[in-house]
Amino acid sequence: MGGMNIVLFHSTYGLRPAVHAAAGRLRAAGHEVQVPDLFGGRTFATVEEGLAYQEEVGRDELLKRAVLAVAPSSDRGLVYAGFSYGGSVAQHLALADDRARGLLLLHGTADLEEGTTADELPVQLHIADPDPFEPHDWLTAWYLRMRRAGADVEVHTYPGAGHLFTDPDLEDYDAEAAEAAWKAALGFLDTL
Repeated sequence: MGGMNIVLFHSTYGLRPAVHAAAGRLRAAGHEVQVPDLFGGRTFATVEEGLAYQEEVGRDELLKRAVLAVAPSSDRGLVYAGFSYGGSVAQHLALADDRARGLLLLHGTADLEEGTTADELPVQLHIADPDPFEPHDWLTAWYLRMRRAGADVEVHTYPGAGHLFTDPDLEDYDAEAAEAAWKAALGFLDTL
């Protein structure tokens, strides 16, 4: 099968080198990848700074930026992907796009609105265990809601890893967990 068209959303830290490196890894595997910058060039040293910026700009404005970023290529059947906060953005867009080919979530999920459908949408989640931002009760409820919505969900957990364990520039980085996640993610993309 040919490569996928992937849109990869950054985390609360902004569009940092690790996101570009991840896009490079996906391109090397034969995929087309776009990495929208929802923060207009701003990056942050801490989660708190990133969250403050998100609050200042507003959730609706950030989602609007994401929609505008993917609009030119949404007719091609995108795979939505994202890191942490970017995973929640990717999930919102994938569930609203009936042409979505897949959803790859790294370190983050989002709530589902009542009545959401995801007819057989392939979804793969990679998450630390435990994860301070995605407690077990939340993940269980998320999984059940996604399944009820019709998604084909696969969850990979990484015991002892930090929240953003795929980012080599952060304290959370776990090389072994990151390699395992990327191997599974690339395998997932090959099945789409």
